Amino acid sequence: MSSPVNLPFQSFVKIDRRKKDAVYLQIVYQFINAVKNNLLEANDKLPGSRIIAENLQIHRKTAVAALAELQDQGWVETLPNIGTFVRNPELSTTQVKNTKAFQHPPLKAPFHFRKEFILDTPLERNQEKLSFTDGIPDYRIIKSEELVRFYTSVIRRKKQSATAQNSSDGSLFFRDQLSYYLNITRGFHLSRDFLLPVSGLEKVHSILSRLLINKGDVILVEALSYFLPNMIYSQAGAQLKTIPVDEDGMDIDYIRNHFKPGEIRLVYINTKCQYPTTVTLSEKRKAQLLLLAEEYDFIVLEDDTDFEFSGVKNKKDTLLRKNGGKRVLYIGTFGRFLHPGFQMNFLIAPKDLLEEGAKYLNIFGKPDSMMEKALGELIHQGDIHRYQRKSTKVIAERKEAFAGLLSTHFKNEITFTIPVSGLAFWIRFKNSFSLTDLQKRAKEKGLFIPMTCLYQNRTVTALRLGFAPLNLQEMEDAVELLGEAYFEVIKGEKI
Repeated sequence: MSSPVNLPFQSFVKIDRRKKDAVYLQIVYQFINAVKNNLLEANDKLPGSRIIAENLQIHRKTAVAALAELQDQGWVETLPNIGTFVRNPELSTTQVKNTKAFQHPPLKAPFHFRKEFILDTPLERNQEKLSFTDGIPDYRIIKSEELVRFYTSVIRRKKQSATAQNSSDGSLFFRDQLSYYLNITRGFHLSRDFLLPVSGLEKVHSILSRLLINKGDVILVEALSYFLPNMIYSQAGAQLKTIPVDEDGMDIDYIRNHFKPGEIRLVYINTKCQYPTTVTLSEKRKAQLLLLAEEYDFIVLEDDTDFEFSGVKNKKDTLLRKNGGKRVLYIGTFGRFLHPGFQMNFLIAPKDLLEEGAKYLNIFGKPDSMMEKALGELIHQGDIHRYQRKSTKVIAERKEAFAGLLSTHFKNEITFTIPVSGLAFWIRFKNSFSLTDLQKRAKEKGLFIPMTCLYQNRTVTALRLGFAPLNLQEMEDAVELLGEAYFEVIKGEKI
């Protein structure tokens, strides 16, 4: 007999509790349709009623009732001590043997294809009630319903328009509004010609890797830096070299002492909130880096995606503003505190480079002109400032509360500095112990700590913990569980 069918019930059974039909009958009707459409094949073995109930999130008695009804109608057959099997009473025995249901592709492709281990992502699935992140906002603060009205209003106006709209209208309007918004908030003096909106940070780096990088080019990144751009540039053939980071940020003197003019193609740096340590590049080192870029003839790629979460918004502190964009390319994010569907990344660079980069949007996905128009309305009507003030207030409260909880539950076991920018704390433990053991012990307690939050080598045992997605109660529960897990691990290692 065959093993239980792998096709999950929820893929062909959709329960609608608003319908008058009883739930078990809805299952029966959709099961029969699945057999008729060859999603289920005669003689397929079904999982038990308990598993079916878990998959469909129904009471087990409902699953049992559905199976009983299907058996009465001849669509399944239960063999004692063996299992329940699919039958098709509308087919003869000969037809059953000759009928082939839809087959899934094989587990392994029967042909060669290229594999890129560089692109293996450390992201994991989380099923725990509480979890830390490496630093993302709480998308519950700004209600999605409020944002949807901007999008729906654009759709209504488009339907009411008698003339066909140019698909670029929304993009031009958004770029005009975005340049205006950036000029006000970041002290730039830009027109839309020097902006390229791109939905997705990975797309920005993928485009730049195609525009700027040749195989063997040397890119300097900060030690313990962010995995996403690193793997994109490595996949493009670049040689990544790590530069030490201290309390003043990237060590620029190290670059001068270990590299020669012409050897470096690009320096990728987050000046406001280095990932993962959250340190800020000092003003002295900013000046050093810009002078070295001219002397050594390299490009500086400035990541300022944390600007909206910076406690001190000095309009003169970006490398772009200091350098005027001659050596500096600038990556930013608009509306990172909004729902992900309403966020937009952008690149500021020379006009001709952006015109070339825009060609790659045909590969990575053309922008949603209506979404861009909606984002432009968000700026034009002034709501973006209201949303940011609300988000900033909540984040400031949570940052202070998180620092207090860490001090309460860990006392002198850790060191940390409240970050000026960003949404995460860099927490260093005074004791050296296994962070994977801590991760396992926390998970047993219902707290998930992803691998991207763990940093451990011979000299560092640290966590990068995002605080913003957790409300005050969730934060208190999470830090308490983390503290319990830590002291249990420490105690176990001492025994």
